[in-house]
Amino acid sequence: MAKSMKLVKHLANLGYGSRKEVAWMFREGRVTDAAGEVLYADDPLEHDQVRVDGQPLDPSPGLVLMLHKPAGCTCSTRDKGRTVYELLPARFARRDPALSTVGRLDRDTTGLLLFTDDGQLLHRIVSPKSRLPKIYQATLAQDLRGDEAALFASGTLMLESETSPLLAAELEELGPRQAQLTLHEGRYHQVRRMFAAVGNHVLALHRPRVGGLELGGLEPGQWRALDASDLARLFNAGGD
Repeated sequence: MAKSMKLVKHLANLGYGSRKEVAWMFREGRVTDAAGEVLYADDPLEHDQVRVDGQPLDPSPGLVLMLHKPAGCTCSTRDKGRTVYELLPARFARRDPALSTVGRLDRDTTGLLLFTDDGQLLHRIVSPKSRLPKIYQATLAQDLRGDEAALFASGTLMLESETSPLLAAELEELGPRQAQLTLHEGRYHQVRRMFAAVGNHVLALHRPRVGGLELGGLEPGQWRALDASDLARLFNAGGD
């Protein structure tokens, strides 16, 4: 059971407002239990039983969510233009601990993007040791030559300005100018640079899957919180 002061702090940490603003929400009757009974600031209650404006609370710290990132937005608040954070509820920006993207997709790349406020989980996903497969689908400016799959799978490809060769990656030809590439690491603009190294250019890039987790029917710009079964799928790549 959460004590009263902790409940006010808990709502503030979830981004519903400062502690002073949350205290006013209690006074205004906006914080209730599941039955609609108005709560007082000193009422002890579990997270799942609390409602704000009639709606269940956002997930507690340990939140993991996935977004279908559309083209035209960036993953960094330091970049100009629209960011992926603007596609989430505004209060998420005020959460403590802060919600961060798990890796990045560049402005023109679409697809599955993860967020979490769990630092240990973030590190587990992005750590080079995890080698979690990331699947990309690329539309190319020129026809595939036919030797790309062997080169990408060799584990010897060196990109410009890199000091170590890329890990082996799997290429599946989907059409003359369509390819699916499975990476086991994440270097800066890696897919685009790999195809540039073989004289091609990526016109469009989409990531439908990370580990064993797929976008499914999530539409561009939509997001959903992940549960334990989603995380199990994330780390179970099905032998890929």
